[in-house]
This record gives sequence, C-alpha cells and structure tokens, in this order.
Amino acid sequence: MYQLSGNCLIGQSGGPTSAINASLCGIVEQALKSKVIKNVYGAINGIEGVLKRQIFDFGSQVKTQEDFKLLKTTPAAYLGSCRYKLPAVNADAEIYERIFEVFTEYDIRYFFYIGGNDSMDTVMKLSEYAKKISYPINIIGVPKTIDNDLVGTDHTPGFGSAAKFIATTVLEIARDSNVYDLDSVTIIEIMGRNAGWLTAASALARSEYNSSPDLIYLPEVPFSIDNFIEDIKIVQKQKRNVIVAVSEGIKNVFGEYICEAVSNGLTDVFGHKSLGGTAKVLENCVRNRLRCKVRSIELNILQRCAMHMASKTDLDEAYQIGQEAVKAAENGCTGKMMVFKRDVGPEYKISIDSIDIRKIANAEKKVPREWISEQGNDISQELINYIKPLIVGEPELTMRDGLPVYLVLDTTPFSPKEREKAV
Repeated sequence: MYQLSGNCLIGQSGGPTSAINASLCGIVEQALKSKVIKNVYGAINGIEGVLKRQIFDFGSQVKTQEDFKLLKTTPAAYLGSCRYKLPAVNADAEIYERIFEVFTEYDIRYFFYIGGNDSMDTVMKLSEYAKKISYPINIIGVPKTIDNDLVGTDHTPGFGSAAKFIATTVLEIARDSNVYDLDSVTIIEIMGRNAGWLTAASALARSEYNSSPDLIYLPEVPFSIDNFIEDIKIVQKQKRNVIVAVSEGIKNVFGEYICEAVSNGLTDVFGHKSLGGTAKVLENCVRNRLRCKVRSIELNILQRCAMHMASKTDLDEAYQIGQEAVKAAENGCTGKMMVFKRDVGPEYKISIDSIDIRKIANAEKKVPREWISEQGNDISQELINYIKPLIVGEPELTMRDGLPVYLVLDTTPFSPKEREKAV
C-alpha cells in the first residue's frame, strides 16, 4: 500500500477539556515514531491559525518522557482554539484555496483536527475539497467534547473527566447543604445545550451516605415549572434540604429555553444561542412559590478543565485514540472520525475504530428517552451504569509547591523558508 510522505499538522477547536491535550499527546508521540511523517506541526487557534499561517514546530520541542507526561496532564486546548465555521465547499472557494495553499507550502500530508460537532463539520468540508482538487492528504477527526453528544462513538474524550468533576461537586454541595436544620433548595446548573449527558452524571454522587441529587432535569424532556414545584414539594416531605441538578438547555413544551427570560439573545457563528441563567430563573420561581431558603449555583466553565478531578480512564483513552488516529492515517484513512466501541458484557472494555465523517458531522447524540424517568425528573440505572466506568482512576499529576505543573512550549510561528535557513 502506498503511504503519503510529508508533514503532519494538528489543530484543536471548540471548547477546552481536561483530556484534549492527552489526544494531542498521543498524536504527537505516534507521529514522531512514523517512518512517513517527517515533521509534526501545530496550528495555533485551529483552522484560523492555518489561514493566518500561525504554525509552529511541535515535534522539535516535545521529546522527553517528562514532556509527554506534562502534555498529557495539561488541561484546556494547548494549541488554542477557535469557533470558525467554514462555508460550504461550493460557496466560497477562496477560503479553501488559501487553506490548501498553506498545506502545500508546509508540505502537509496529514491533518488531524481534535474537536466536537462543529470541528467535525470542518473535517468533512476539508476532506471534500481535498478530494475535489485531488490533493494528496489524509484528514482525520479526533473526537473531543465534554457534552458527549457526538454520534457514532460510545462516548467522547473529555466527558469522563467532566462527569467526575460534576459528581464530586454535587456530593460536596450536598454535604454543605445538609449542615443546616432548615428547609432549603439548591439548584445546580450544569452544561448541556440539547443533550443531558453531563447533568445525568450528577447521579453518580449518590451513595450509601448521600441520596442527592434528589431531582434531575435534562433537555431531552420538556420542562414544566408547575411540575418542577410539585416535585420539590414531594421531596420536601421526606427531607429538608433538596438538591436539584438541571441542564442549562432545558426547554418548555414550545421548545423555548427556560433561561431565555434572562438571556441576551446572542448567538455564536454556528447559530447556537448563548445560554446561562437557567438556575437563577428557577431560583426566583422557587423563592416566590415556596418561600424557603433557595440558592442557585452555575458550574459554568469549572466543569471543563478540572484536571485535579480528572479521570485516568478518560485521559488514557484520549491518548490512545490520538495514537490510533495516526496509525489509521498512515494506512490511508481519510475523511473519517476515530470512535470508541464498547464491548457487550458486564466488564467495561472498548476498542477504537473509525467512521465516515459524513455520518457524524452536524448530528447530535442525545440521552435515550428510556434512560430518563417517566416523570422526566430523574435518570435510570442503565444510564448510571453507562457513565460509571468513564470516571474511574486518578492521573498522576506533577506537583510543585502544592500546585500542578503544566507544559510550556515556544509556540512562535515559522515559515518553511525560515526552517530551511535554521537547518
């Protein structure tokens, strides 16, 4: 089989996570071992960095085992991120011409893009254009999103660590709330625009010594304020301190976000509405109707990059899927996204494969209705069993003076001509 010979370029896009750099680490380490990949480059701020020629030599700096260990346990998007929507391939040829001009200039024959739904749209469009102009390049999408809403894969890197942080935080909030002998309601807002996987993870906080959260609301089921108030009243007959976990994206029967009452109405470049304030809206409703102590807590970005509460399973799998992406690309795979497949059986086991990017881009995986209670205020044991293995284990962090140490590199962009002079 003929293998492309040239350089590889890696980009990151979308929201940061605890595990995205573990995938980056896997790609870099595997690419440096390759016999056909000459140099390993990084694009600063995703596809925007490609357009601006913000490209640096990654492989020349990450060499030692300590470098790789630090990169794997450094949270957020090391290469920087972007939310740049490419136009349709036939709508604006100039953009694609500029991108592939850069690919040609830097002799890029392998392009790896780590991201979520919108990033996979970029992978699909670049793959289509490469095929259209017969440019020899293998383009692979590597999944990443705490939302766990990418179709085609059992779960996504980043979700397990965020789920672990959420479950731990809910447990600690419950401990805090239970010290007071008075009626109270605590509403915890968790990320999740249209899919409730993260909010469902709050149920993992339940144990033999903690029954909270008492109520869980996901965006997959229409939300009713009246039913919500009645649900709280029922729980209050059993206990004084009620803990509620709610997705930021819960909607009413008309499909309107509950938080729109306080939303600024802004949208991003992909047309997604700016959410936030759901818990505050519900806090005011509970206070007005039940006249008890009530507070709202919005986890916001805290749940994305909490490396101190990361899942070892999550980081290890993210690293492995990065490695497998390089192997797949070397074997001619292109226009695909790497995916996890879970084995059937009581023991948690996964394998890694790839799927045509056209089956993934612009689609969204939601929590199955059968994994949500009939009343829409809790989740099933099946969903808990699905999430539980993903949070197992604690990574070994490098610490200094009581704080974690993260990787620092020189990300100064270079041109191929500058590289030739340096050599």
